[in-house]
Amino acid sequence: MSSGKISLWGAESRRTYRRLLGYSGRYWPVILVTIVGFAVDGGCLAFFTNELQPIIDKLFVKKDPYLIFWMPIWIIAIFLVRGVATFISNYGIGYIGRNVVQSMQRDVFAAYLRLPATFFGNEHSGHQISRVTYTSEQVAGASTDALKVVVTESVTAISMFYVMLSKSSYLTMVLFLLIPPIMLIATLVSRRYRLISRRIQNMMGSVTGTVEEAIDGHRELRIYGGQQQSSERFKDVSSRARYLNLKIVATSATSSASVQTVASFGLAALIFLASRPAVIDSISAGMFVAVLTAMGGMLPSLKRLANVQSTIQTGVSAAENLFAVMDLPPEVDHGSKALERTKGDLRYEDVRLIYPRGDFEALAGVSLHCPPGSVTALVGRSGSGKSSLVSLLPRFNAPTGGVILLDGENYEDYTLPSLRKQIAWVGQSVVLFDGSVAENIAYGELAGASEQEIVAAAEAANAMEFIERMPKGIHSPIGEGGNMLSGGQRQRIAIARAILKNAPILVLDEATSALDTESERLIQQALQRLMRDRTTLVIAHRLSTIEHADQIAVMEQGRIIERGTHAELMGLGGHYAALHRMQFNERPAVVAAD
Repeated sequence: MSSGKISLWGAESRRTYRRLLGYSGRYWPVILVTIVGFAVDGGCLAFFTNELQPIIDKLFVKKDPYLIFWMPIWIIAIFLVRGVATFISNYGIGYIGRNVVQSMQRDVFAAYLRLPATFFGNEHSGHQISRVTYTSEQVAGASTDALKVVVTESVTAISMFYVMLSKSSYLTMVLFLLIPPIMLIATLVSRRYRLISRRIQNMMGSVTGTVEEAIDGHRELRIYGGQQQSSERFKDVSSRARYLNLKIVATSATSSASVQTVASFGLAALIFLASRPAVIDSISAGMFVAVLTAMGGMLPSLKRLANVQSTIQTGVSAAENLFAVMDLPPEVDHGSKALERTKGDLRYEDVRLIYPRGDFEALAGVSLHCPPGSVTALVGRSGSGKSSLVSLLPRFNAPTGGVILLDGENYEDYTLPSLRKQIAWVGQSVVLFDGSVAENIAYGELAGASEQEIVAAAEAANAMEFIERMPKGIHSPIGEGGNMLSGGQRQRIAIARAILKNAPILVLDEATSALDTESERLIQQALQRLMRDRTTLVIAHRLSTIEHADQIAVMEQGRIIERGTHAELMGLGGHYAALHRMQFNERPAVVAAD
């Protein structure tokens, strides 16, 4: 019956379901044992139903002493065997289901790790998290629970049909009146489940995103009194999710009620046929009870087979969502050369950049030469293109025009992993992970560093000053996102990580903004050590931190409009000089206000 439903799907859905079943197929030995358990489970019930006729006709009517002694023992044996089969099949299906979910979660997570940076900017993070936490759970039903229902209920229905047929082919005719309407109900329900399931998955992403925003922004939420607004927003998305889930419940309830109504006509027809004057004398009480019980046992199985479409359609819809992400192309890497260690000679030549879905040039013909070991500072108003320029360096984005040369070669000729090994990055928004200080300094490819190397990097970053006061030193936990540390402490951990990497190219993206004076002094000292003998690009809003840069590039609307040393630009009296005067003239006013 299940195969009949699947044939109603489109070709794409059938491919998706076959691919999904491939995850279950990896555990085929467990599946075989589980299917045997399902078959024994359904067969035992049918065998017991078949024995109802001798129980009634011989045990109670004729009072057969042989059956009086053995029948209780047989009943216990039947249900003991059924109990063992039920345990094996339920555990087996649970084992397969958990492994399928884990495999899907791993594959989606692996896809996230290889997808380009643009993917994460085009979709709310709530939807990305929901795929791993919610959507992947839906596939277990389609790949395992549906198998349980299909096998168990099919065996039960076929066995009960055999019982009816063996007892009375005349009364079995009733079934041919029931199957067409049940098939129609299942088809209609299948289509509705599919439509609603897709909408629920999107809505769960919105629910996850709303919760994530409230948790991440809990400080701003309280400072600006956004509790009511956040509460109303969550109420709205959760109400829509509840409404969609209730539609699923209503559809399932309607399906069950419809099948039961059809079944009532079947039972009425069975009694009507059995009570005809020409038939009633030829049917024993035991035979009629056996046929009636078999039909009563078959109808719930037919109902569950009809309702299994809910599980399958939800799982297939979820699988389509997950496979769509898994099948996205990874980061483009046409590089064929492995870069061992660059000299750090970096050159942008007429570089242009238009972001996907963008309609303007974030970079409009930038040319810039950064000699080996030099410090180049990028300044300008927000949105002038500074971050876009440095984001091209590790190829988070690809230039839409022009070329970037590294050591005289097009940097796209280098493989991505070898290119990124040449770059250390310290940003304003430091990303730390839930672990120890040491695990965050020696992160990723640096994980093999010795404890002495980690301590040396922390000392060079002026981080041991606070690490030594922590209960377990460098092995102390720092909490989720480093929430047990101050902003300056997190920044110094990030600098220690960059020092340990010892990369020839360094990017500092507003690494000292929004810090107190003492933290800024310690971090500036650490940065001076870090920048030594490295090609460094610095994005800075505090112009006092870049006065000693080898060159300063002033950006405006995706272009470099001025370039030179601090002294040269101040003497020029242009944009840089105006920015410098504005910052230093405003400081006394701010201090006075404080």
